[in-house]
Amino acid sequence: MIRGILIGVLAVGVAGTAYWGYQEHKEKNAILINAENNYQRAFHDLSYQVDLLHDKIGTSLAMNSRKSQSPALTEVWRITSQAHSDVGQLPLTLLPFNRTEDFLTKIGNFSYRTAVRDLDKEPLTTKEYSTLKLLYKQSGDIQNELRNVQHMVLKNNLRWMDVEMALASGKEMSDNTIIDGFKAVENTVSGYDETDLGPTFANLQQKDENFKNVKGKKITRVDAIKIAKKYMKFNGNTDVSVTESGKGSDYGFYSVSLKKPTKNMEASMDITKKGGYPIWFINSRNVPKQSISLNEAGKKASAFLKETDFKNLILFESTQYDNIGVFNFVTNINNIRVYSETIKVKVALDNGNIVGFSADEYLKSHHPRKIAAPSITNKQARSKVNPNLKIMEEREAIIMNDLNQEVLCYEFLGTIGSDTYRIFINAKSGFEEEVQKQKNAEEVYKDVM
Repeated sequence: MIRGILIGVLAVGVAGTAYWGYQEHKEKNAILINAENNYQRAFHDLSYQVDLLHDKIGTSLAMNSRKSQSPALTEVWRITSQAHSDVGQLPLTLLPFNRTEDFLTKIGNFSYRTAVRDLDKEPLTTKEYSTLKLLYKQSGDIQNELRNVQHMVLKNNLRWMDVEMALASGKEMSDNTIIDGFKAVENTVSGYDETDLGPTFANLQQKDENFKNVKGKKITRVDAIKIAKKYMKFNGNTDVSVTESGKGSDYGFYSVSLKKPTKNMEASMDITKKGGYPIWFINSRNVPKQSISLNEAGKKASAFLKETDFKNLILFESTQYDNIGVFNFVTNINNIRVYSETIKVKVALDNGNIVGFSADEYLKSHHPRKIAAPSITNKQARSKVNPNLKIMEEREAIIMNDLNQEVLCYEFLGTIGSDTYRIFINAKSGFEEEVQKQKNAEEVYKDVM
């Protein structure tokens, strides 16, 4: 009898294990099928978007009306954005596909930059029209390569999950049609690298990472350590670590870490090789209480900038987080604010010491400027602002527009209801360059439990 019970229990256990295994297998298959479906959808959407892209560029070539051409180029920009999204959903992380993505970005930049300007006043130049014709041909080449891949996927019922596993394992099968097809697309685009597409093809989203505008002599690692200790106020025995970025380049920087284990003090700082300017630093320490006001701390931040040879700056914004004051400064030239040159300073409210600093944007953007006089008056610019805005402040300012170009604007700060807005009107064209909604004070929620 006991034997029969044991056999029954084992049978139930085996059946339960089998059922559990079946359920696990079923759930795993469902996940794999869902992933495969998403990959297939993204791939066929990508092929469709490239088809559309080629057709839309061809359509814009045939247009003579400026009113029609601008929306057509805007549509080209939208399609390239969608194509980027589709590429991002494919398992191509381990497969070099960056040239094709860069090419899509360049098409998007060119079309957007051209579409947003007034084509009645500034129609396509002969060179831009030639560029558009070249784009039409090159997008057609990519279209043909993708169609070949699509044909093979459909004909042979190929699976994207096999691609993902092959790439992840590093054991790419010699007959993996999808991988070979995308490599062919990438190789096709590589052939465009030598083509002169003109200055409009600069990737406007990429910032210049070099501090080429910085003036001064090149410093050594020893100099960098001295500068870091001076800014951080670290004296005596200190553990020091230095790494060098951009070796052999004048535009690189030193990263310096300082540590005093006995006093629980730690700080980090990046310093430009050229001139020895601080890019950023942070002094990690606890600030237990507030002993000085935010206004006093702002004065200490201003004094610090003057002492460290950062000139012509004006306090733009100040906030307080716990017991630390955060102050944003911008360059001020003849009462014109240059918002691309920003410096942030953090001040401890217990003793007024500088515990944080960032001048990355300032160092990359700072250079001598010749600011042309506005083409429209302040009154004309006001007429372009929403009439519901109650204006509190107004000034001239330089900002970066959507094309990553500096433009002189009239700046209007005002309110609509309980919200505050900062509106920038182009001082040359009267175009509304940017509208910024300022952050409202955070709501304080009481514990309701």
